[in-house]
Amino acid sequence: MIGRMLRALSLIAATVLLLAGAARQAERPILILISLDGWRWDYLDPAQTPHLHKLAAAGVRAEGLIPAFPSKTFPNHYTIVTGLSPEHHGIVSNTMVDRTIGRFTMSSATAKDARWWGGEPLWVTAIRQGRRASVLFWPGSEAPIGGVRPNDWLPYSDAFPNTERIDRMLTWLARPEGERPSFLTLYFNDVDSAGHSFGPDSAQVMAAAARLDGLIGSLIAGVEKLGLASRTHYVVVSDHGMSQLSSDRTIFLDDYIDLSTIEVVDWSPALQILPRSGSVEDIYRALKSRHPSLAVYRREEMPLHLRYRAHPRIPPIIGLADDGWSITSRARSGGQRGGDHGYDPFYRSMHGLFVASGPAFRRGAIVPAFENIHIYDLMCRVLGLTPARNDGDPALASRFLSR
Repeated sequence: MIGRMLRALSLIAATVLLLAGAARQAERPILILISLDGWRWDYLDPAQTPHLHKLAAAGVRAEGLIPAFPSKTFPNHYTIVTGLSPEHHGIVSNTMVDRTIGRFTMSSATAKDARWWGGEPLWVTAIRQGRRASVLFWPGSEAPIGGVRPNDWLPYSDAFPNTERIDRMLTWLARPEGERPSFLTLYFNDVDSAGHSFGPDSAQVMAAAARLDGLIGSLIAGVEKLGLASRTHYVVVSDHGMSQLSSDRTIFLDDYIDLSTIEVVDWSPALQILPRSGSVEDIYRALKSRHPSLAVYRREEMPLHLRYRAHPRIPPIIGLADDGWSITSRARSGGQRGGDHGYDPFYRSMHGLFVASGPAFRRGAIVPAFENIHIYDLMCRVLGLTPARNDGDPALASRFLSR
């Protein structure tokens, strides 16, 4: 009799524990990280962006998001999800050369090679700690980093319609609780493309911003329809800002050096050079102080605030154009693009967007501009994850969180 009672009590206790575990599972937070590539910090107010304004009013808005150097797409997207500077995670530009692996470009199949990608992106952190992660078009998501891929991912396709991107996110979120992702990413490049083609102050940029705001509104409405609004967090970021170019702000590299003696790994506005013939010192002397809007450095002498010395993929000679200047050659010059990025991140024109909203965030808060290396730690805290080693400051989270 006593034995049967003990077994019954044990069964009841086990059932209670299972139910408690299921309840905890059901209460797990969801975080959606949205990248609006090339959205400068000051686009939010002049553009028609009611949904982003509503998110900001219900959450936290930064006066700017300071990118890592170089202020380009791949380095900064990967910094946001790892909390590491490019000299530590290894994606040191959109175009790179590694003596062991070869050449890296954004469109190259080499981007699928895990050897390029150092550090631990948030989707790997989440999966290693028992969560699910669905990643749509985030740099690094096509490679098995640390042997781990996102639970859901797609090869990048610029032709993949924006509305279908929203539909895909909502399909993933509509799964049963045990299969639903806790961390999701979404990427749009419309504002960046318009900024490059027409310049940051163009009507085309404002129109692109308004279209993306409408898509965010559709996502939020879909999340609400799924009954997930009370546990869903949105972190909306951009990787960099945008500067206006002008044909009278052009530096012609072949005015100062024979281009056949060098390999230009990346052109503008963060010039990266490897020697073909001659020495690093020959290149340095040929370019140093030759143009008033071009600062030239040996790698080991790069300004400390740029954190751009430590990785071997960083070429030995770096040239930095002043804000709004472009670097090219006589043969390469032609149609002038409207805008560009890649400059020193502390130029205000390079600052991006940060808006975060959800139950864990403060309401109606405006915080000073901050560096994007801190976002990874913040997102880990929202999701209840233990972060991997990174360059961010976990204490900074108190600026953003309500608890």
